[in-house]
Amino acid sequence: MRRVIAVLTALALEAGLLTGTAVADTNGLARFYEQDVEWAACGDVALDQAGAQCAEVTVPLDYSMPRGRTIQVAISRLKATDTENRRGIMLSNPGGPGGAGLQFMLHIKGAMTAEVSSRYDLIGMDPRGVGRSAAIDCAWPIGHMLWSAGLDREEFDRAVRTQADLAGRCARKEGDRIAHITTRNTARDMDVIRGALGETKLSYLGFSYGTYLGSVFTQLFPHRGDRIVLDSAIDPTSYMAGSIRNSAPLNEAALDEWASWTAARDTEYHLGATGQQVRALVERLISQAARSPIRIGDHLLDERFLPMTLFTLLFDARYNAHLAQRVRQIADAAAGKPVQPSKDFDDELRFMLTGKPQDLSSQTAVICGDAAVPRDPEWYWRNIQRSRADQPVFGPYANNITACAFWPSPREPRTIVRNQVPALILQATRDTRTVYHEGVHLHRAMSGSRLVTLQDVRMHGIFGRLPNTCVQNAVNTYLHDGTLPGTDITCHAD
Repeated sequence: MRRVIAVLTALALEAGLLTGTAVADTNGLARFYEQDVEWAACGDVALDQAGAQCAEVTVPLDYSMPRGRTIQVAISRLKATDTENRRGIMLSNPGGPGGAGLQFMLHIKGAMTAEVSSRYDLIGMDPRGVGRSAAIDCAWPIGHMLWSAGLDREEFDRAVRTQADLAGRCARKEGDRIAHITTRNTARDMDVIRGALGETKLSYLGFSYGTYLGSVFTQLFPHRGDRIVLDSAIDPTSYMAGSIRNSAPLNEAALDEWASWTAARDTEYHLGATGQQVRALVERLISQAARSPIRIGDHLLDERFLPMTLFTLLFDARYNAHLAQRVRQIADAAAGKPVQPSKDFDDELRFMLTGKPQDLSSQTAVICGDAAVPRDPEWYWRNIQRSRADQPVFGPYANNITACAFWPSPREPRTIVRNQVPALILQATRDTRTVYHEGVHLHRAMSGSRLVTLQDVRMHGIFGRLPNTCVQNAVNTYLHDGTLPGTDITCHAD
């Protein structure tokens, strides 16, 4: 009965039906909301040089049992320098899930005008299960659960076995702790941080997955959000498996665009004189890697991970040359030439193929703990086969089975986001990670929001990544005076 009362009271808090103090007194959360936060040096070069401070905030592992086990969530702070016009705190999240966020406020500060950044205490945060915040580490032999299903049924069946093994490793190593590494609980942690810092509201800037976290926060705590910016948004109704599937057609289009760009520079890269020739080479390399993995430095690259080495660079058109150089290295290696990959490529391959220095099992815990997925391998195989005709490179990746098919059932239902909380949503029309219509759908779900569209630009994560006067002005104006645009805005490349 005590557990039931705690759950019901917590739900009342999330609905904004009771004040934070009154609910905390009845459900055992008072000690979390009222805790003292002790700031100290971060022990991180970038943060310490920037003058930031760090602290730990204690939160329940399981919010339905607030008198049970606790964990510490690490936060960082750059204090407002304009104390007379201080607005409050601004939390941020870099995406992922699984992205460490203690340093992220240094990045977003650089995109703000000095007048805006000086008015906020900028708060970074390692979400629960990540970095310094009770990190999940399932000791996987590979970096993450997302890779291509390959070219045939035999390779898909191997993927099924591997994904089941990854899920089993997490269950054995982390136990029931993984069930509580979820977006809803991270949103609850954000509200505890708000209360512990003595604030009535918080502002927020989230990128990619961070937009989902932000939208969940607005749904659970609709009266606690101040100025909310959601950059490169996820549609809550398709999160996360649907969002990944939605990305395949956009990545195929981006690959074609890159292939044409590369063909126009064939004298430099020698990958083909037409876009069709360049794409055909990429597909041949994948087929060759399926027959015999391609040695690149100390690594063997097979057809499961080769598409991922393309995917990681296609999100930003400014990386076209970088991707062309990478494919040139892969082609040379496939021809039997000794190839030493560039440092960033070497690091990426090491992470993908070995899970070093740190795997993304924390990402998997969040994704799988947030929403259930089909468990029948045949469902995935049918989708993979249907995708091959027009998504030959990325369809088998975006539709592949994951460890979520073997994960324990989520403790809570998927969050339905439907509210009128004011927010500014940014979306590029050719985003390859969170496709444009996902931002449109979130805009509709959050009817108090405004949508800023960046037209005809291939970019994921706009604010602070891509210099764009129109976008920068929209965000900084909103953060400065709290006024959303009167209508949705369309921006174009500078």
